[in-house]
Amino acid sequence: MAALYPWFKALHIISVIAWMAGLLYLPRLFVYHCAVEPGSVQSETFKVMERRLLRAIMTPAMIASFFFGTGLLAHADWGAPWLWAKLVLVAGLAVLHGLMGRWRRDFAADRNLRSARFFRIMNEAPTILMIAIVILAVVKPA
Repeated sequence: MAALYPWFKALHIISVIAWMAGLLYLPRLFVYHCAVEPGSVQSETFKVMERRLLRAIMTPAMIASFFFGTGLLAHADWGAPWLWAKLVLVAGLAVLHGLMGRWRRDFAADRNLRSARFFRIMNEAPTILMIAIVILAVVKPA
């Protein structure tokens, strides 16, 4: 496994970047989707964009992130508090991913009840979690 470690690390970083791109872009699409009439041509276009982003990019990238991240955990110091904090925050990203999937289904069924302001606020959550995760992974505070 030691020889594969740099490859797992590189592929983990690549997949996390792809996942984060989606986590940051999908709520922005929801903001724009709120501004159009349900059933309109624009609404149907947003539905396709949201579905493709979630299914073709975000979910595969999340799965790859977990797969390669799990491979990296073989070399982890399980006694390090920063690692546990990081894993909890990563779980938070996964919860956000699931919520975004639910919100996408609401838009797809023309039953969204949330405002554009709500999605603007939710657009910040992945960024906050990402900042904390990166600081924990790089600085490794005691």
